[in-house]
Amino acid sequence: MNKRQLGGSELQVSELCLGTMTFGQQNTQDQAHALLDCAVEHGVNFIDAAEMYPVPARAETQGRTESIIGQWLKRQPRDRFILATKVTGRQRGMPWLRGEQRKVDRANIRAAVEGSLQRLQTDSIDLYQIHWPERNVPMFGRADFEPVREYPATPIRDQLEALAELVKEGKIRYVGLSNETPWGVCAFVKAAEIYGLPRIVSIQNAYSLLNRTYENGLAEVGFREQVGLLAYSPLAFGLLSGKYLDDARPSGARLVAFPEFGARYRKSGVPEAVRAYRDLARVHGLSPAVMALAFARSRWFVASTLIGATTLEQLRENLSSAHVKLSPETLQGIAAIHRQYYNLTP
Repeated sequence: MNKRQLGGSELQVSELCLGTMTFGQQNTQDQAHALLDCAVEHGVNFIDAAEMYPVPARAETQGRTESIIGQWLKRQPRDRFILATKVTGRQRGMPWLRGEQRKVDRANIRAAVEGSLQRLQTDSIDLYQIHWPERNVPMFGRADFEPVREYPATPIRDQLEALAELVKEGKIRYVGLSNETPWGVCAFVKAAEIYGLPRIVSIQNAYSLLNRTYENGLAEVGFREQVGLLAYSPLAFGLLSGKYLDDARPSGARLVAFPEFGARYRKSGVPEAVRAYRDLARVHGLSPAVMALAFARSRWFVASTLIGATTLEQLRENLSSAHVKLSPETLQGIAAIHRQYYNLTP
């Protein structure tokens, strides 16, 4: 599998990254280890986690994903893999994680890193990400910025200073953001330049055929500031596989097991757009999932595309997309559908 440089870092990451938020909830430890082994056999060297995983977040399962990865990682040559994880943001509940009003400040960042290092059974995290901004921003399906939602937040300089201490100690190597905005990326870059703090090298945001909002502002920022996109939800929670069309409810599917996650995608035009993409894929002899993943991977601003799977069959299909180059005709068809169904699920 091809590798790409991650932003302004020295990290060379595989074009596909294994997302792990199902480990410990939909996948047992043995199943998760089999998925990790399969991904590695196909050339994946990049693994992404978070302290709050698995999802849905629960007190009794928090940290289980990292622990499962740690059990696997201790049997592997550590220098073969690029390991990413995240500190949980504020204002999303989860009081079991350092209190419901936890801040992304020095004490919380340090506690989060120490916990992740212990669970992952490693001395250093290659990429440490702020899971979502600690300030009022629209995200997770909310599109409009609303000043009335403002609340006191930890200054960005303070966040970077806390991360800088951990970089100096060797506990993390590089810093990234997630679910960020153009203003946020620029603010972190500016603070790093002014105060001599670590520059961010990546942004992990949603990007798919149904949500290409990254292209409107963030793509230019990423290019000019050397910040690579880690594209998550490239299959839009599985919708772009086509498996939910015609009100289908496949057994074990994520949106069947956890319907609360479907709000972002229960919007006018989404089924019609998914059907159009599915039909286009079939015309060109592709599975809908492979076409969607190959499209995300083909974008010049994408450093790595996150794939998730609960079965080896799903994972192998997703991994096969690394060897697919979409034809000009397929890309033209995607462009036509995008013009008709424009960014339905920001």
